Amino acid sequence: MPLFVLRRLLSFVLTLLATSVVVFAVLELLPGNAAQVILGETATPESIAAMEEKLGLNQPAAARYLSWMGGMLQGQTGLSISYDTPTAQLMAERMQVTLPLAVMAMGLTVALALALGIYAASQQNKAGDVGVMTLSQLGLALPNFWLAILLILLFAVHLEWVSAGGFPGWSEDDGGGVGEGIKALLLPAMALAAVQTAILTRVTRSAVLDTLREDFVRTARAKGLSRRQVLWGHVLRNAMIPVLTVMGLQFGNLITSAIVIENVFVLPGIGRLIFQAIANRDLIVVRDVVMLLSALVILINFCIDVLYAWIDPRLKAGHAG
Repeated sequence: MPLFVLRRLLSFVLTLLATSVVVFAVLELLPGNAAQVILGETATPESIAAMEEKLGLNQPAAARYLSWMGGMLQGQTGLSISYDTPTAQLMAERMQVTLPLAVMAMGLTVALALALGIYAASQQNKAGDVGVMTLSQLGLALPNFWLAILLILLFAVHLEWVSAGGFPGWSEDDGGGVGEGIKALLLPAMALAAVQTAILTRVTRSAVLDTLREDFVRTARAKGLSRRQVLWGHVLRNAMIPVLTVMGLQFGNLITSAIVIENVFVLPGIGRLIFQAIANRDLIVVRDVVMLLSALVILINFCIDVLYAWIDPRLKAGHAG
């Protein structure tokens, strides 16, 4: 197991390094000039050149990349052009909204999808199965931003149970609190979870049905175990490999999908930060935020690989050989 984790850790580091090169190169190819954006269209060439020197934009791309990576390794990030604040501080503040939002959406997704998927598999070709599959097809067809608007119209405008947007904060000193914060994130989490629940429900149903056809299931039934005992005691764990794969991808997707949802609900999260940074041509923030999101997705996949080995030791043995 330690050798398996070490190999996966090495792959994690190499992937992260390759991602940093791609992120930096893509942003270098974008048109525009940050110094021009800061100073405005009436700025003189001399003032623009002075601002470029201050921001380090006059250095070669390779030097700026090495400086960026060196700072990241030392825990030092760049200074936002728009906010005049270290990007690490900005991202830490915004992740206090985005991460709980993604966790809430993922919790809703897993709870609903596993229950619905297992139920549909146990009722294959019956009314319950058809109903769940129809519901999941509807979930796939609804764009999350459109569902978000419908949720606002129903629960905020018509029923007036929650506010239409904004975030009060997690602290009572700021006029919010834990309860108020969770309440503000509930509708956005539901909007984010809808499509992911539909996808995971179908994957769970398919994985459970495939596992039910295995020989060990027939053996367990022959020993006198009930269908429920076989399903929960044997089938579910063996069906979790493809389910975990999708769950890992979904959690990363939930964080990145928050860019749209946070703007619909006017939430001060990482998605709204990167949206504003793009509008302000603040490429330092864009670069660091994209790198953070990429690192999170890669880290989640690394954790999923380790879970694979725990659930199915055959995978660990195969990699060790």
